[in-house]
Amino acid sequence: MSRKNEAFEGTYQYYLSRMRGLSLESIAGRLGAAFKDNHLEIPLLNSNYLVSHDEIVDTSGNRPYLDICVILSRYILMCPPAAPAESGWANFRDLKDTAPLIGYFAKDVEQTIGRCFSGKADDLKHAGAALGGYPPNLDVRYDIGLCFDALPKVPMLLLFNDEDGEFAAKTLVLFDRGTDRYLDAECIAMLGTQLFHHLRKANKPETTR
Repeated sequence: MSRKNEAFEGTYQYYLSRMRGLSLESIAGRLGAAFKDNHLEIPLLNSNYLVSHDEIVDTSGNRPYLDICVILSRYILMCPPAAPAESGWANFRDLKDTAPLIGYFAKDVEQTIGRCFSGKADDLKHAGAALGGYPPNLDVRYDIGLCFDALPKVPMLLLFNDEDGEFAAKTLVLFDRGTDRYLDAECIAMLGTQLFHHLRKANKPETTR
């Protein structure tokens, strides 16, 4: 086994060991997830994953990428005792402990989505729809506004203005203000990265990662 695979396996087993101390059934309702046959079924960006004390797999029985495993694990481990009172949309930088990752998020998430779909607003609309994106319940002054149920109780809002003759394409990715009660800063950033990868894959189905 390569060092990379050893590190993956070590991280994966670490999170499984931590979750073994939890009653997955008891937190299912607080997360808004289904519990059946000793596992939680959790949708993440329109794909379902099964989490038990023994494994994290997709609906085909395959272990997902490490980022997905970590996001799902932290989401379960951080499950709050009650739904956060906060509401409304927030920039990534306004969430708890995100300061060290602000530059990463702007460059590798928002700017990357902007570059990928610059001049391709229709492609972004179609890719967003394929991921289950839906119009936000508010008036936005952007060419495209799409909400995504990234995880149960963890919505994301994508705002996109396409390039014109004067300005480059601009993207903002916003989160519900209570998101940092369900995920830590690193996982919130990783969720933004997953949004980009899923949009790119939905736009070009042959693309894999």
